Amino acid sequence: MTDDDPGTADASAGDGDADGGTAVRRDRFSGGPAREFLSSLAADEAIFEADLAVDRAHVVMLAEQGIVDDGVAGEILAALDDVEEAGHGALPDGEDVHEAIETAVIDRIGPDGGRMHTARSRNDEVATCIRYRLRGDLLAAVEATVAAREAFVDAADDHAETVMPGYTHLQPAQPTTVGHYLLSYEGALARDTERLLDAYDRVNRSPLGGAAFAGTPFDVDRDRTAELLGFDGTVRNSTDAVSARDFLAESASALATLATTLSGLAEDLIVFSNKGVIELADAYASTSSIMPQKKNPDTLELTRGVAGDAIGEATGTLSLLKGLPRAYNRDLQRAHASVFDIADDVREATEVAAGAVATADWDEDALAAAAGEGFSIATGVADLLAANGLPFRTAHEIVASAATEVADGDDPATAAAKVDEAARAVLGESLFERVSRDEVERVLDPAESVASRDSAGGPAPAAVAEELAAATAGIDADGAALDERRESLAAAADALAAEVATHE
Repeated sequence: MTDDDPGTADASAGDGDADGGTAVRRDRFSGGPAREFLSSLAADEAIFEADLAVDRAHVVMLAEQGIVDDGVAGEILAALDDVEEAGHGALPDGEDVHEAIETAVIDRIGPDGGRMHTARSRNDEVATCIRYRLRGDLLAAVEATVAAREAFVDAADDHAETVMPGYTHLQPAQPTTVGHYLLSYEGALARDTERLLDAYDRVNRSPLGGAAFAGTPFDVDRDRTAELLGFDGTVRNSTDAVSARDFLAESASALATLATTLSGLAEDLIVFSNKGVIELADAYASTSSIMPQKKNPDTLELTRGVAGDAIGEATGTLSLLKGLPRAYNRDLQRAHASVFDIADDVREATEVAAGAVATADWDEDALAAAAGEGFSIATGVADLLAANGLPFRTAHEIVASAATEVADGDDPATAAAKVDEAARAVLGESLFERVSRDEVERVLDPAESVASRDSAGGPAPAAVAEELAAATAGIDADGAALDERRESLAAAADALAAEVATHE
């Protein structure tokens, strides 16, 4: 991607291909079998637009500072317009997109095109381009999580009273509701959103002006280029500016964490589909090439797979960075392209998971029937006994003894009688000496058991209503934060375009 060229001299001599080389390498380093290995030009298509923006901001600043003549700056900016219109595929050969664009500019206007590289290195240039591109990817991921949370809240609101089985260790544990279950994932996605926004804020700092790593003798205005590119400020230390890729590791980790959230959701929905309590819309399923009766949750299986890729990318990024000395090393050329790919994959997986939840058909009758399986209302009975003066461990012993006798098909009255038999064995007296039969039968009903769990954040409809309101407020706040950042970037892009127009 780059080398250690200082870029602080006024590079104005020589046409791009006059000696069979490029704007940077000339003939000495332009041949040999390693050229293709060194080149990142194909992969750099991902930062083609970013590089053009960085070039424009840098040239505008050079003109404003009197480092490059206004007329030359105008020629360079016009040539960059031509390069953009021609597209990445029309670039001349080069080690990277930065060199290829500079060569293309020189090819168009002659040696003065080399003045665009005055007072910078490809080291600070590429670091800026990566941040410029990555911040957009992070905001796209934020947008996807916000939209997913909206879908989850809508579905949770629709199913705030839909009773379903809750599991621990994949065993029936306690009844809950579909609304409460979905809000558990909304809460996780809210934290994922926070992590992505935090990562964005650290990504959105400009390294431009750091040059190779030791700054430049030219009177550059680093804050001005940061402003023109929509960055919130600069990475001030010039060595840190070109060396730092911790923002890549942080972004990859935030994306991997989001992907892990989605993977858990995908696994749940796959299991629920297997149990027959949920049916995915056809748009989020597929069939077998040979077994026509099959309806497979393929999109969710791929969502699980994306998590593995994202975790691998986060690990790979950290592994690449862990042994690098300051300042720039060519290893860094391999640090970012796959992070862009993972950002796209995770964003798409987020959109797919949200769509699957929004369009799923929850079988309320099947869920209600399954909600009490495995004596999952046992904890409710133990809580009732403890609330009426029995030590919880004694209550636990009674209900545990009854659990071997209570069958899934038992109605509340039958189950209450079996709990009473267990109480007589443990206490030597009837359970109904301490609590009424009606109360016991009430908590043995899954819906009533859920309704009793009205602590803050619990599954009772009243508690879920509070969670829905809080989640909606959080979504609105994060949506506003997203809009604010995007508006800031759009305003900077407009300002840069206006400045370019005044120089062309």
